[in-house]
Amino acid sequence: MPRRVTTITQVWPADSPQALAAATPRDDVLDEVAGADGAFEQLLGPFQHYRRTVLAQPDGTVQETIQYHLHLPWFGVLFRRPMRHVLRHRRPNGSSSPWWAPPDKLTERQATSLGLLAAAATLAAFANTLFTQTATFAADGFDVGDRALGVAGAVVRVGVVIALPFAMLADRMGRRRTIVLLAWLTPVCCSLGALAPSFWVLAGSQTLARPLGIALSMLVGVAAAEDMPRNSRAYAISVLAMASGFGAGVAVLALKLADFGDNGWRLVYLIALVWLPIAVSLSRSLDETRRFETVHHISPPMNRSRLGLTALVALTSNLFIAPASYFQNNYLDKVRGYSAGDIALFTLCTATPASIGLIIGGRLADVFGRRRLIAVCTPLSTTCVVMAFLNDGSAMWFAALGGGFTSAMAYPAYAVYRSELFPTGNRGMANGLITMTALLSGSVGILVVGYLRDHGSSYGTVIACLALGQLLAAYVAVRHYPETAHLELEQLNPEDPTILPAR
Repeated sequence: MPRRVTTITQVWPADSPQALAAATPRDDVLDEVAGADGAFEQLLGPFQHYRRTVLAQPDGTVQETIQYHLHLPWFGVLFRRPMRHVLRHRRPNGSSSPWWAPPDKLTERQATSLGLLAAAATLAAFANTLFTQTATFAADGFDVGDRALGVAGAVVRVGVVIALPFAMLADRMGRRRTIVLLAWLTPVCCSLGALAPSFWVLAGSQTLARPLGIALSMLVGVAAAEDMPRNSRAYAISVLAMASGFGAGVAVLALKLADFGDNGWRLVYLIALVWLPIAVSLSRSLDETRRFETVHHISPPMNRSRLGLTALVALTSNLFIAPASYFQNNYLDKVRGYSAGDIALFTLCTATPASIGLIIGGRLADVFGRRRLIAVCTPLSTTCVVMAFLNDGSAMWFAALGGGFTSAMAYPAYAVYRSELFPTGNRGMANGLITMTALLSGSVGILVVGYLRDHGSSYGTVIACLALGQLLAAYVAVRHYPETAHLELEQLNPEDPTILPAR
């Protein structure tokens, strides 16, 4: 029995509805089966240990005792109270799971894997956010202008080609081994930015480090999609995105260090080394995905139509998303006069609520479908983001908040397609090509904004023009993507062999 077992004891009158329900197996966050000794045990569920006993007492009451241990690496504390609540307050059998839980019941292995992959996502997000958040202050320290800032942002994104070999490696050697390798390399390479003697050396170091984080983020999403049940893939992507928000938030919070003199931004790069314990955890505990372990064809023919569709969506949307994200700090600094601390506060206040949007969006995408969510949320989020670049004061804050929340709701629906539309043998490579397209498109957007800004155009005008790309992406997705909710990956990709349901 695990050391950290939680015990819940409840007593009811013998003829109460709770007592009568307690005598039957549960079917909510787990499936129960009656053991030989009359106690209920886990048949299918996320717990490392679970046992529920129901005993009649001499005083005419019924006592229920639940002993359980939920092993969710790194993020278990977030689910401790919600899980305790749902175990105490039993939901009717056959009812939907709580809003914060996946639509499907996860196995212990799936829950553990999701926790580990979420931890890897925090590391990847920190690496992906690091240069974006610090570039403005490094540029000030090295006395370079907006055009150089835009060129550096584009160059760092072009480095995405470095992620492709890791995508190919994951299709041949496995997801686990590649993820573990990247988890060690990424923080070490990120930390090299603290030693940069010039702005261009800094950009060069992050041209290597950021693609490693991108490759890690990409493969974490692939692994999650391959391990999760059919009705919970978008939910898993939303959990990874929420964890990514935490990793990006660390980079944002650390930005306060940039106020400590011209070289304060270097301290933010040193913080990258705090992610090394996650690499240790992944090395010890992460399993290979069940689908990769199943015999599959290495590099089957790529579905060019699906690749073209997903690449087109990635290309058009990132013409807008990348520059809006990259230049937000510069906009707040140069146009609105915000300090590093003010920028960190603005980002946290407007972006943190998006984590709720991710969970809601992931669940809605799994329950009601991906395309409906994209059709509703994308126009709203695009409008809000543009308004944030056209207004100041409270209107800017509320617009940024609305844009972050609605774009977070749409994100799982967009992101899960990258893994669902390709077979196991080239799922990694397909994701690599799509990610490269997105990053190169983002580089073009950043260069355009940097060039037009240096020639007198306002941020609001330029961002509003590029927003047309995001709307085009939504149109293509809604009009041409297949609906993938409720289908197994093997139904979407018949070239893969069918695997047995996880138990």
